[in-house]
Amino acid sequence: MSLIRWNPARETERWNMQREINRLFDSFFRGGIQDEDFGLGVWTPAVDIVEHENEYVVRVELPGISKEDVKIILESNVLTIRGERKQEKDVKEENYQRMERSYGSFQRSFTLPTTVKNDNIDASYKDGILTITLPKLEEAKPKQIEVKVK
Repeated sequence: MSLIRWNPARETERWNMQREINRLFDSFFRGGIQDEDFGLGVWTPAVDIVEHENEYVVRVELPGISKEDVKIILESNVLTIRGERKQEKDVKEENYQRMERSYGSFQRSFTLPTTVKNDNIDASYKDGILTITLPKLEEAKPKQIEVKVK
């Protein structure tokens, strides 16, 4: 067995490399890699889509965004949610120690099933959650058929 001289600089290099890898994975799964100097970058709001008997419900997390900064577009059975989180103040005025909130524009698009009733879609916004209700066509709703015994 050979002895290896301990080099604290090498340990620091490994620690920095591991920290950078962790930062990249964390930022990827949070919705995009961001520029840490300014907090600006690509980000994607979290979305839940739930299917009920009569409708689909889409919930989008948009904390800190006013409803005027959000646009919902339905075109060719594609639902697009687009908006922007604006920064309150100029970053250079503040003495930030850490900035993790992302700012900038976002866009999410979802292809809707052909069973959605396009003319009766409803959207509401409360407490940073955008809720879009997409009713189903009558022929798409499940029907219960009674089985007769002979």
